Amino acid sequence: MNQYSLTEGLYLYPTPAGAYYAVSANDLDKPRQFIRQILQQLETQALTTENLIKLSGLSDPQKCFELLYRCQKLGWVQGLTAKRAYPDQLLENILPNLLGKMSESGKVLLADMQGFYLASHGFPHEVAEELSALSAELASIHKHRSGVLSNLGLTSQSWAIVDVFGNSQIGFWPLFIGKNRFVIVISGVPHFNQPELVDLIWTLSVRYAGQSQA
Repeated sequence: MNQYSLTEGLYLYPTPAGAYYAVSANDLDKPRQFIRQILQQLETQALTTENLIKLSGLSDPQKCFELLYRCQKLGWVQGLTAKRAYPDQLLENILPNLLGKMSESGKVLLADMQGFYLASHGFPHEVAEELSALSAELASIHKHRSGVLSNLGLTSQSWAIVDVFGNSQIGFWPLFIGKNRFVIVISGVPHFNQPELVDLIWTLSVRYAGQSQA
């Protein structure tokens, strides 16, 4: 049996890859549930056995350690040396700055499931409106054709318009949070390996993840 030990003085925090994995689909496996629980806290939780049990929903400490180890090996969680609180500010004040870090071109927006944009960085207003509406239409297409895509082994729910070399020109990346489906629309190469992505998902999770799944 593997013996695990926790490093003292650390606080649990998702990596950008872990935060994106947690909200990229609604299939709730144990790692996804665990990371989602971390993202629903108002502040980072100390790395203790008690907190692992609370966040994982597992009563067996050994299984908690195994889950944490798996997430750590996959690069989905990390330990911070200082406590952090979630970005408790008005969404309209913080979203544009968070979004601007996620695109090589600086053109990115966040849309809701009705096809309206909540914030935009770099896109003109009219373009942001049209792209947001398109994101809702793509979601409808994906829902109706998900069986075909699943049969092809395509589990991602992201869509893109690509150039002749297969590079994304416009990408649509859904985020499933609570009963909401948000979409990040990015022009050009996405830069998701940024701390701002964690802050974005953390902010949305605290506000919306308590709502029941649709």
